[in-house]
Amino acid sequence: MSGRTHAGACPERTCVGCRKRAAKTDLLRTVAAGVDCVPDPRGTLPGRGAYVHPALVCIDLAVRRRAFPRALRVPGPLDTKALRHHVERQTVAEQATP
Repeated sequence: MSGRTHAGACPERTCVGCRKRAAKTDLLRTVAAGVDCVPDPRGTLPGRGAYVHPALVCIDLAVRRRAFPRALRVPGPLDTKALRHHVERQTVAEQATP
């Protein structure tokens, strides 16, 4: 035996807000679209991506630390309204389902 396991390795990414490592599936990918930071839940939008926990706390930390422009390598600040709206909708939907 080679010592390898047959279970697939789960890729890990670092949240740009809290800087904790988590499974890629537990994080939300974001990309820069012009001057906006938009969510990419399917992971198919072109361009460089940054990962953040789908929680307002982590988004606020990332905005305060100016992590989105640095991680996405864009000059100037990014508007995170679309990202915040997506996370709020997702949170409300999770709380509504029993």
